[in-house]
Amino acid sequence: MQKIAIFRARRWLCRSFSGISSNPLRVCVVGSGPAGFYTAEKMLKAHQQAQVDIVDRLPTPFGLVRSGVAPDHPETKIVINQFSRVAQQERCSFFGNVTLGSSISLSELRELYHVVVLAYGAESDRSLGIPGENLKGIHSAREFVWWYNGHPDGQNLEPDLKSTDTAVILGQGNVALDVARIFLRPTTELATTDIASHALATLEESCIRVVYLVGRRGPAQAACTAKELREILGIHNVDIFIQESDLLLTPLDEEELKSNRIQRRVHELLSKAARSKPKHIGLNQRELRFVFFRKPNDFQESNERAGHVSGVHFEKTVLQGVSHGKQIAIGTGEFEDIKCGMVLKSIGYKSVPVDGLPFDHKKGIVPNDRGRVLSDPSDPTVPEKGLYVCGWLKRGPTGIIATNLYCAEETVSSISEDLEKGGLIPSSALEKPGRVGLLQLLHDRNVRIVSFSDWEKIDSEERRLGSLRNKPREKLATWDKLYKAIS
Repeated sequence: MQKIAIFRARRWLCRSFSGISSNPLRVCVVGSGPAGFYTAEKMLKAHQQAQVDIVDRLPTPFGLVRSGVAPDHPETKIVINQFSRVAQQERCSFFGNVTLGSSISLSELRELYHVVVLAYGAESDRSLGIPGENLKGIHSAREFVWWYNGHPDGQNLEPDLKSTDTAVILGQGNVALDVARIFLRPTTELATTDIASHALATLEESCIRVVYLVGRRGPAQAACTAKELREILGIHNVDIFIQESDLLLTPLDEEELKSNRIQRRVHELLSKAARSKPKHIGLNQRELRFVFFRKPNDFQESNERAGHVSGVHFEKTVLQGVSHGKQIAIGTGEFEDIKCGMVLKSIGYKSVPVDGLPFDHKKGIVPNDRGRVLSDPSDPTVPEKGLYVCGWLKRGPTGIIATNLYCAEETVSSISEDLEKGGLIPSSALEKPGRVGLLQLLHDRNVRIVSFSDWEKIDSEERRLGSLRNKPREKLATWDKLYKAIS
């Protein structure tokens, strides 16, 4: 193993120094999702002497494009081709299986590189903080998405889809709709996607027939996009239930919708669905029920199955205007229950800080000014030298894949401005070791580096296995299988 690591290091070093200045701008991007790859791409284009290394804790690149985008949305994953071209550039390298905090510290990366951009996203979940949240049968939407997408950390979830016919999803954003669609779409259609085989096998035996999508606010504030909503409303043999009374608009609702075209379209689609009468009542078809103006108060424990969830106790809400065009949900003191045997919390992802990184725990982001990390959020004039953020760490877990493009452009613009002012690159006598130092440090710690060429072996094997099942790919969903593919 050591000989292989040394050989790879020499190969990378030869490639690194061919055609590159003796003192290039050395940049490390932590995270290989859309934010990371867009940042790398923009840096390589903006600075011809830049050498960019992308570090990720997984042996597979592309972040949420691989492990977050629903398997029945292959068109969204086409961006992987663009990211692959970035990784294959001479001045760019991918280092998979390298974990910030354990494989290498943030302070060590800052010593090795002129510029460090943190773009590792959000790999934890927000908590509701209400009674019963730890009951069995309650999962985060992130865990469920990782499970059906073949993320190596999601293989052990093993959701029980046989013991209940009803699932409640808390939240009405795109991730909530993705999860509901996976429950309700015929498995014959999912079988031709890149869904993980273990997930498909479980879904084929699923007893889930009724899915609730529950939101604190009303249809005018639903957080999904029209495209996602249109898709789930169009699933064959699914009855849609929406209370028409929930769709009545107040003057404040109309004010919100007036300035938001997407929200207007979402409200129109929900209104049309509410007027369409269910076609398959009593025929054991599947149901999707939208419930508005409800917030979870506590989770109920089953009398028959100790430690398992049996329902959600909701408080009814009304909207209260707090500023121009913004309303929040407040409790009314009235309650109702929805019985279920499974709950998925789609209430938002949460970023995790690392040692040495300023972090705003309330907002779940790194304090920053246009991507520049700030030690003191109240003083944007004194940023952390050479340390930047992009993506969800920078702005919170919002937006679509393309949102990261504009986010990366802003961060790279800040880096360029700081370079022009001087100070990021010291004199040649104090040259940063960059990739050479990273390789040496990881080699000394016996970290098993996965290169982009290693990923291409994984990619090739997944495509080969997929072709045997009429799928675009059969994801290798365990760490052992991933390592075996590159051995």
